[in-house]
Amino acid sequence: MPRDHPPAKSIRVLLAEDQQMMRGALALLLGMEPDIQVVAQVAAGDAIVDAALLHRPDVALLDIELPGISGLDAAARLRDEAPDCRVLILTTFGRPGYLRRAMEAGAAGFLVKDGPVEELAASIRRVLSGETVIDPALAAAALSAGPNPLTVRECEVLNASVDGATVADIAVGLHLSESTVRNYLSAAIGKTRTRNRMEAVREARQQGWL
Repeated sequence: MPRDHPPAKSIRVLLAEDQQMMRGALALLLGMEPDIQVVAQVAAGDAIVDAALLHRPDVALLDIELPGISGLDAAARLRDEAPDCRVLILTTFGRPGYLRRAMEAGAAGFLVKDGPVEELAASIRRVLSGETVIDPALAAAALSAGPNPLTVRECEVLNASVDGATVADIAVGLHLSESTVRNYLSAAIGKTRTRNRMEAVREARQQGWL
């Protein structure tokens, strides 16, 4: 069958990946599958929902670290605004905290990018059939790592610290008092067993909590 005439019941896929070469390669490889059609490609997280509402994909294949909003935040929005679209997270960063956050956002699968395209295609078919697909090694790591010890507010304060913002800047940005910001930072540093807020940010990111 010619490539530009996919099967009548082909799986419609939305692809969100900010690296153009990776996005193009994935689209090309998935397009070679007889039952998969890439109907939309976006490079930013805040373009995902609009593209999904326009193109009505069956499966959204999302990277995590995207310009705009993350793939995890986009997954949560898709759950609310395009509930018929199944979400499969595909990322370079196989971090236990990311897996937990993906599942909380309603994702149906979580895979790392180093697998063969045949496995990815099979996973797309599986999530569409109602299965949950998770990289086995990452699932084991998530179980051993335990839950995220940081509260939502502690995560917000750490995120606000990323660009070297002062306590006063963070307080203004989050509408908190400076003493409250210091308390949240102190708690986050203690929970991550680090020496300062920059180390706390790095550790929280490494674990996938931010």
